[in-house]
Amino acid sequence: MTSSVSNTVRGLVVRDRAPSGAPFHRTPRRPDGRAFRWDGVSWLRVAAWLFCLSVIVTPLSAIAIQAFSGNHLPLLLQGDVLEAGLNSLISAGLSAAGAVALGLALALVLDRTDLPGARVLRLFMLTPLLVPPFVGAIAWLGIAGPAAPVNRFWSATFGSPLWNIYGGDGVVFLLIVHSYPIAYLIIGAALRRVPSDLEQLARIGGAGAWTAVRHITIPLLKPALLSAFTLTLVSNLADFGIPSIIGLPERYVTLSTLVYRYIQSGTVDAPLEVVSTIGLLLLVLAALAVFADNLVSRRKLELEAGATVAVPVQLGRAKLLTTVIAWTVGLSLTALPIFALATQALLPAPGVPLTWENLTLDSFRRALASPSTTTGALNSLVLSVAAGVICAIVGLTIGTLITRLRSRDNALLNGVALLPQAIPGLVLAVGWLIIAPQLGLFNTPWLILCAYVMAFLAMVVQSVNAPLRSTPLALEEAARLAGASRARALFDISWRLATPAAITGGVLVMLTAVRELTISVLLVAPGSQTIGVLIFNLQQAGAYNAASALSLIITIIGLAGLGLTARGIRA
Repeated sequence: MTSSVSNTVRGLVVRDRAPSGAPFHRTPRRPDGRAFRWDGVSWLRVAAWLFCLSVIVTPLSAIAIQAFSGNHLPLLLQGDVLEAGLNSLISAGLSAAGAVALGLALALVLDRTDLPGARVLRLFMLTPLLVPPFVGAIAWLGIAGPAAPVNRFWSATFGSPLWNIYGGDGVVFLLIVHSYPIAYLIIGAALRRVPSDLEQLARIGGAGAWTAVRHITIPLLKPALLSAFTLTLVSNLADFGIPSIIGLPERYVTLSTLVYRYIQSGTVDAPLEVVSTIGLLLLVLAALAVFADNLVSRRKLELEAGATVAVPVQLGRAKLLTTVIAWTVGLSLTALPIFALATQALLPAPGVPLTWENLTLDSFRRALASPSTTTGALNSLVLSVAAGVICAIVGLTIGTLITRLRSRDNALLNGVALLPQAIPGLVLAVGWLIIAPQLGLFNTPWLILCAYVMAFLAMVVQSVNAPLRSTPLALEEAARLAGASRARALFDISWRLATPAAITGGVLVMLTAVRELTISVLLVAPGSQTIGVLIFNLQQAGAYNAASALSLIITIIGLAGLGLTARGIRA
């Protein structure tokens, strides 16, 4: 049998009788009948499992144990917890539906029509994906906040602001803005797999272009629409930055902000048990959403793009109007918030008129000269780089094991590694908060590092899976025939081929971790605050211009870093 099955094994046993008539004994066997032998690859699989059990399974198990250690389940139906839960479900559900609707509209307009400048507009529309949600919230305060120029003018003219972004409607709006790019990427990928032949046949039969899209294309996209909905729902369910900055001033409390209040203020007895109960509720909701997504995915049809070249829908007379609307919406959602953020950073105080005489760099100087900024930036840099390196190495190892070797536990190992991606970051942070004292990590920055690795490991595993699955197994077989061991064949062939993808995934982990807030804000300790927590604290303390200055710097660095990463991928 080939070496690709040499790691499948432990549960298969046969009964042999010793030549001397000794009793039966059980000997591990491989599918080819030969006895199983431990080698470097076997120990590597054990190490991968121990890592996943320690970093992923243990924190999640701690949440369940802590939640059931006290009788706090009735608390979920009482008072502020019930109100916060309803607010979370409403804001997450509405924002997920809005993100899917906007993502579908973008996919159809940008990928299925002859819209002028669609490629450039697509880049603009994906910009919110690169901006941290809490930074986006700060930016939008400069557009629709009470002190924003438009609202000041409207109040002076009509006696009330045009729209105050504070409150539940502002939370839903900003969650849509920062989640529609994910929905667009999922729906767009599915749209490219819909055979264009079907639409063309409908047109030949007399249907109009949009009739064909409405009755053929959109029904075939239903599985992708549900996948996008569940993913954005889980992501928005426990978002902390937007509800805390936009919702709390109007007393719009969600589960994430309620958990933060319980931990920071100690306003309830046994706060860890209460928080664990809330975290378990979020975990169950996330699991149900993922289960529903998987159930639909099993039933969906696998479509292959048609042999004919996709013919874009001709906008005709509607081209000018569609172009104006698309670019107006695109620039309003992307360029306008960044401009507003820069304006806030360059003005000395909120409400100061935007004139050349009032522009100043004082906010940048104060923010960058602060010792806390230096500490936060250094902590974020160290933690993000460490998380990127660890995730790259472990993710490459797990990806190699599950794609290049046959084993009964491949699916389970892959599922455990990808599990945190479907769990709100708030739940992950609560799990580490529970076990931190037993591990000696409480009030240390390494606690944040562990949570980062748990949360972002899936990025690298998914990054290396594609190139490894597209590489023929015959390469390792040839190395084995030449005398190489399993470990040497994996290292010389698979490991090296997937290293560029692992490096790219590690860079994405670093760029994500350096501006993360939801996990950090719950695990932060004196001297271990990150740049995201620092910006959040500045905003909460009323230092709006300094917070805007740091937010603008983080946004520019993030856009530049991801741009370089994308350029490296294309190269």
